[in-house]
Order: sequence, then structure tokens, then C-alpha cells
Amino acid sequence: TMKNPVPQAASLLLEKLLLLVHIRPLPAGSGEETPPPAPSYYDTSCFKRGDLLEVPRTLFIHFGIYLGENRVAHLMPDILPAITGDRRQIQQVVTNKRLILGVIARTASVRVDMVEDFAYGGSILVNHMDRLFEDQVLGSEEAACRAEKLVGATAYSLLWNNCEHFVTYCRYGAPVSFQTEKFCETVKMIIRDQRSVLASVLVGLASIICLGVAPSTTLPTIFIPFFLWMAG
Repeated sequence: TMKNPVPQAASLLLEKLLLLVHIRPLPAGSGEETPPPAPSYYDTSCFKRGDLLEVPRTLFIHFGIYLGENRVAHLMPDILPAITGDRRQIQQVVTNKRLILGVIARTASVRVDMVEDFAYGGSILVNHMDRLFEDQVLGSEEAACRAEKLVGATAYSLLWNNCEHFVTYCRYGAPVSFQTEKFCETVKMIIRDQRSVLASVLVGLASIICLGVAPSTTLPTIFIPFFLWMAG
């Protein structure tokens, strides 16, 4: 007998939606975030100004541009820039609550943090995306200057303005997000599978809440099977 694909599709959807918020895992049984590693944890001597840094996570990759002197510019969802101009508060390490509220409000900031705060204990890959862009790599100084000019509050969108769009614009001159493309393909696959009705509804609701809108051509595909399923 064929297994019910709904739980599997819903589980896959939940994993992919974590791309939206870049949530950092919390230790079991604790309500506090784990502190970042000590400054000596990373050897930054191999990093050059303008390098594109990647930190692979379980379900996503976080990106930043190295500015030199142990500093990284990276884009993160954050609600604080929308409600306060206090730079001291904004510059504090972004908490999960700030991240989630930033995603919901579609606000973010391009911020400069130490390598330790940027990587948060993860391993770092350097210029790993260069192989995908071949001759499009800009000069290191130009990439760093582009990142520095963008520091500050900005809009956030999974589809149009996330951390990967930021770094690819800085280093390659074109904002691209391969993670977004994979996410959208997963969403399309779930929606096309009429057996995954519940997952399709979750996709629709998540797109409305997190992205603000859902394409008009997609809405009928999401909700009509749901109503048919309810009627049946």
C-alpha cells in the first residue's frame, strides 16, 4: 500500500520554511541562547577583505561578506530597525524573537558583526560560490565597498531580498538566491501533488503571512483542492 504523503510533505515544508527565519537552535531544556564561541575560535588570517563567507546549517546556509579586521557584513531579518533608531540596541546580537518578528514584518538590516557572532559556532566556507559564477567575480575591494554601502535597515523578502541576494550582489554584481529557487521548486512540487492538500494549505498560509502576498495564479491551486477535500 502507498504511504500517505501528507505527513511527509508537511514535514518537508516545515523544514524548508525554516529558511525564512534563520532560527538558531537552542540547547535542550534552556530558554537562553547559547553564547557565541570565544574570539580565538576562528582563524581569520586566511580571510581577505571582500571574501564571501558561508556558514552551512542543518537546513540552510547563511552568507556574509568579510570586511577585514574580524568583521562581517550580513543581512538578517530584524524587527528593531523598524521600531527604534537606537544603534546600541540594534547592534546587539539578534535574538530568535527579533528574527521571527522581522520576518513577519518583512524588515531586516545589513549589519556588521564579528566573525564569531556571524558564524555562531558553525564551520565557514570561503568563496565557495565562485565556481558557480565563473568570470562574474568582482574585485575584492569593490565587493567589500558594496557591502559597506548597504549597511543599515532594509526590507526583507525570502524571494527578493535575503542574505544570499545580498552577498551575490556584492561579489558577483547580480542578486541571486539558489536556496530560494530550491524552496520554490519544493513548494511547486507540493502544490502539484493533489494528495498533499494539507501541505498545500500550509504553503498558502505561510506565503500570505511571511511573504505578504501569494501569486493570484497560485491561490486557486492552493485552496480549491482544500475545499474539495473538505467536501469529500
